[in-house]
Amino acid sequence: MNQKAYAIVTAAYWGFTLTDGALRMLVLLYFHGQGMDPVTLAFLFLLYEFCGILTNLLGGWWASRTGLKRTLTGGLLLQVVALSTLAFVNLDWIPWLVIAYIMLTQALSGVAKDLTKMSAKSSVKVLAPKFTSSDQQERGLMKWVAVLTGSKNALKGVGFFLGGFLLTNFGFQGALWVMSGALFVIFLLAQFGVIGDLGKSKKKVKFTELFSKSPEINRLSAARLFLFAARDVWFVVGLPVFLKAQLEWSFNQVGAFMAAWVIGYGIVQASAPKFVKKSGAAHASKAAFVWGLILTLIAVAIALLVQLDQFVLHAVLGGLLIYGIVFAINSALHSYLILAFTDDDEVSLDVGFYYMANACGRLLGTLASGLSYHFGGLQACLWVSAAMLAVTSYITIRLPRNS
Repeated sequence: MNQKAYAIVTAAYWGFTLTDGALRMLVLLYFHGQGMDPVTLAFLFLLYEFCGILTNLLGGWWASRTGLKRTLTGGLLLQVVALSTLAFVNLDWIPWLVIAYIMLTQALSGVAKDLTKMSAKSSVKVLAPKFTSSDQQERGLMKWVAVLTGSKNALKGVGFFLGGFLLTNFGFQGALWVMSGALFVIFLLAQFGVIGDLGKSKKKVKFTELFSKSPEINRLSAARLFLFAARDVWFVVGLPVFLKAQLEWSFNQVGAFMAAWVIGYGIVQASAPKFVKKSGAAHASKAAFVWGLILTLIAVAIALLVQLDQFVLHAVLGGLLIYGIVFAINSALHSYLILAFTDDDEVSLDVGFYYMANACGRLLGTLASGLSYHFGGLQACLWVSAAMLAVTSYITIRLPRNS
């Protein structure tokens, strides 16, 4: 294993993740404080998610032709540009121009986020240690995927807290300049620290091959779409607005709770291999169905309690923490399966396609979050989440059950 390259890629992904989480909280809390309603807040992130769809698809193709280093450093530098550009927004502009400008900067950030994510996760397949035993190889791959993904999500939670902290202590523009400067240093580290054509395909990949996937990758990608739509339908707009508007929490309190949720989610995700006793894609496929069904039942229970106005505070805060634990195990299983279903030479293409579906799910969930909360409050967000999880469970039944 190339430990130096793995360490640099991981550090770059961590640094980007901190700014990504902080930026989401900055935009959400600051512009909600300026009077934007939930639907408008959801629209601010639509281009962020839409550009992620295109980026994952085309980014995987780009990485297969030029190597993962270029897509990784390109994502880092583009995030620096996005943060710096957003710092110049002026609320004295006419409202539609303010919204369009924010959406544009979020679009740049969406491209940056998915270039960096696709590059880092594809690198695990290439850099993971090689074993002669297939069982050892599969357990090792699951371990390294879980560590990278889990640590990233824990740091995204820290980013949520960081966003609230920076907004309180540096203001909106000051926070953006601090983050862009720190991320530029990380970009330089990746640019000069990673050597070689990491992940470059041995053959020239045709553009038409982007959509030519095996049945298991298509099904896993569809399950991923609905899994992340189910999370974001309450997480993106519904929950933070509920905490701020209904419970009257401060910026720091909202940021701290969102941070705690994602940090806990990341810790559980990093430990996911402990919940799957047997190795291999066949066993992980079965486990994905079981854990997906459990998550569906949890979402139904929380939505029912909120709908009946019973123990609402405990249902939302405690229930969503349990939801986060089970969701983390599901997400880790999916992240392992996409690498198990592909091979080294096509990893960036398949991972790019898979995370394109992930981005489609985030886009669907983001739009549904604003609309659901606007028309039915947090309980509507939770019912929609439960329905999407039921679809995820149905799709995972059809994943391969043979080794």
